[in-house]
Amino acid sequence: MENIAYITLDDKKVKLLVVQSRNGRYRILEEVVNRYNLSQDIVKDCLFSPKSKTDILKILNMYRYTIETFKVSRMIAVASKIIVKARNYRGFLDEIYTNTGMNFLIASDEDIVKNVYLSCMSKIDLSKGYIVDIEAYETYICKFNRRNVMDFDVIPFGYTNLSGGEVTFAEKVANVKKELKKCSLIKHYEDDSVIGCGETFVDLARIGKKLTRYPIDIDNNYDLTRETLNKVADFIGGLDSQKIGKIKGIGADGRECIDGGMAIVTAVYDTLKLESAVVSSADSLEGVVLSNLVGTANEKYSDLLQNSLDSIYEFKKEGLSINLQVYEMAILLFKQLKVVHKLPRVYVKPLKIAAYMYDCGKFISFNDNQKHAYYAILNSNIAGASQKDILLAAFACTCQNLDNFNLAEVMKYKEILSDEDVDAIRKMGVLVNLAVNLNASRKNVISDIVCDILGDSIIMKTVVNSDPSFEIIQAMKVADDFRKTFKKSLQII
Repeated sequence: MENIAYITLDDKKVKLLVVQSRNGRYRILEEVVNRYNLSQDIVKDCLFSPKSKTDILKILNMYRYTIETFKVSRMIAVASKIIVKARNYRGFLDEIYTNTGMNFLIASDEDIVKNVYLSCMSKIDLSKGYIVDIEAYETYICKFNRRNVMDFDVIPFGYTNLSGGEVTFAEKVANVKKELKKCSLIKHYEDDSVIGCGETFVDLARIGKKLTRYPIDIDNNYDLTRETLNKVADFIGGLDSQKIGKIKGIGADGRECIDGGMAIVTAVYDTLKLESAVVSSADSLEGVVLSNLVGTANEKYSDLLQNSLDSIYEFKKEGLSINLQVYEMAILLFKQLKVVHKLPRVYVKPLKIAAYMYDCGKFISFNDNQKHAYYAILNSNIAGASQKDILLAAFACTCQNLDNFNLAEVMKYKEILSDEDVDAIRKMGVLVNLAVNLNASRKNVISDIVCDILGDSIIMKTVVNSDPSFEIIQAMKVADDFRKTFKKSLQII
């Protein structure tokens, strides 16, 4: 296990991220962002002013105290290529190194594409498609297939250099379209899936969710449709830039991201004739973090959901953790009882999440931990599953105790959940509870189960490694809920 510090420097902010790494996975220990504006220095004067250099050095020296507090073993410092426009940037980077020991490397276009791609692949389960990443001064378009970057193009427009000015919105869109038509990747686009990342896509998605009353508050893996995008365009079209910057929930650069970025997103949708794009919360810094981890988790995401769940529990599991056993038992029960529950395979992912994270509410409080599981799952940044899958899992996990089922809460999501989903929530909750209790001693006593379905009763035969008395006693406590849900009595032997 080691603690690593990542420092990023661009024209708007300097950021410190401290992560703890273990077995190829990581968790964030600290994040500090300090903002400033170097645009005048870099874009207009092409020099770092003495005041800007003093301010940045002061911030970086303060970061040194945080780095020392967390006993960091490595520092990785990355600067945006925009600073190269300042003629004295080399001297300033040398001055930073002399004063702080931070050796900043300039991120190239190839670096940015690689890092954004790595971050996207850790969040979105797609084997091929396009990534559109809107940065401050450029937009990167990347094509990937079989989880490899095939090629990328860069257009010279970002949310900052398109924001404001006397140019109309229509003219901005037209200018971006001209650049897009020059891109070789765009010329050969064949109706592939598109992932949109960067603050612009996230901010537009947040506004879209508010306008459409979309009830799930998760940024990653949101489907931003053309219809929703048009509603956002109509909404922000009636606002001045100051009001745009005050919209609740958007990022710190929200005014520029929306004002300038909207033209880029519109041009992309029009040029590619998109009906929707998948929004990702991926960013370049996360890619830097992933590329510096050591371990198998960083190699290939053959099962993105499993990797995501393993990452969540890497720093929370205890010596007697049975999360994997509970998941395997729940899937076994799902298969054995297929003719009883009659649920299609679309519920396997929600069941997997609910079973693997059966105890996540205990991270908050042991008391009523099954209730806490609801918001713990919804806020765990789970990758490799749809937002609906995550929502179903959150409800199912709370329904380990059927008394927690609250139809009024479920009906808040009536635009997303069907009657079959509501029924599935209860069934999955009972299966998870049964799987937990069949692992009651935490010693993997029961290796297999065979179910005999006899009319109104089910006889569950256990294949064991040792005495399963405790597991059977605990599991039979679920019999009443089982009968209420599946309309059959349960006997375990």
